[in-house]
Amino acid sequence: MNIYKDFNEIEKNPNSIVTVGTFDGVHRGHQLIIKRLLEISKHNNLRHLLITFDPHPQIVLQKADRKQIFLLTTIEERLKLFQSFGIENVLIIPFSNEFANIDAKDFIIEYLVKKVGLHSLLIGYDHLFGKNRQGNEDLLKGLSLEHNFSIEKIKAFQENELIISSTILRNLILTKQVEQANQLLGYPYFVEDIVVEGSKRGRKLGFPTLNFSFSNKYKLIPSQGVYFVSTEMDCKTIYGMASIGVRPTFEDEGELLLEVHLFDFNRDLYGKKVSVNFHKFIREEKKFNSTEEIIAQLEEDKRICKELSAVETQ
Repeated sequence: MNIYKDFNEIEKNPNSIVTVGTFDGVHRGHQLIIKRLLEISKHNNLRHLLITFDPHPQIVLQKADRKQIFLLTTIEERLKLFQSFGIENVLIIPFSNEFANIDAKDFIIEYLVKKVGLHSLLIGYDHLFGKNRQGNEDLLKGLSLEHNFSIEKIKAFQENELIISSTILRNLILTKQVEQANQLLGYPYFVEDIVVEGSKRGRKLGFPTLNFSFSNKYKLIPSQGVYFVSTEMDCKTIYGMASIGVRPTFEDEGELLLEVHLFDFNRDLYGKKVSVNFHKFIREEKKFNSTEEIIAQLEEDKRICKELSAVETQ
């Protein structure tokens, strides 16, 4: 996959089909746009280009009276998903206040038409762009006639009459409705980070864990509790259980950690980047009175997750 960080890195090609968006989560609505982008590109022998932003525009334009936005996908995770869906050319625009002040008309003419070479523009059902989000469908239609490019608008993707959006998905994950979120994403929600050294308490209890602290402060972490999870290792799916929490049994004000116990797995992965897929919420985080209580609960969690993994592998 070709990854560009500046419009000047892209060779102008008048046979280019372009789509522009943040694509946070690369959910099934986004996947419709990507699928159509590739279909038109192949059918008309056009170069396709997906343009996205990093950081997320809402992070840059964050207002003091609004809650901080958390992202379904980091830019690295987005790129990984783009590639898995067949995208070959991605331009990452370093979003800034300066870029946000570019007029919508100037963005289309000066960047897409003059620098990329715009043949076709594919837009989502609700996509607005440019300064103060002035770039709407009417503006695009006028510019397309002036500069000889076509426009296609993708309809909203609905599931049970619900229009899928990144906002809805964030709310589902934060309210522990991981299964519903995964259905709308089209893949299991995942967290990808570096394995760090832990306290080794899990190993002493008979449940060795991979431990993660969260390196990206904007990444959306599922709510605290125990989950049925999996990871991919050596082209194989390995199932397990994970705890997100502060370990209240051992620490009064602990750091939020992700601890993952993989079934039938005992390798040292310190310093390695690992993706953890979340499949189902199992229970809330608890504070225990004894080691025996902890082990009994972990055994029950393991039994439940083993049963779920057996269903997954049927």
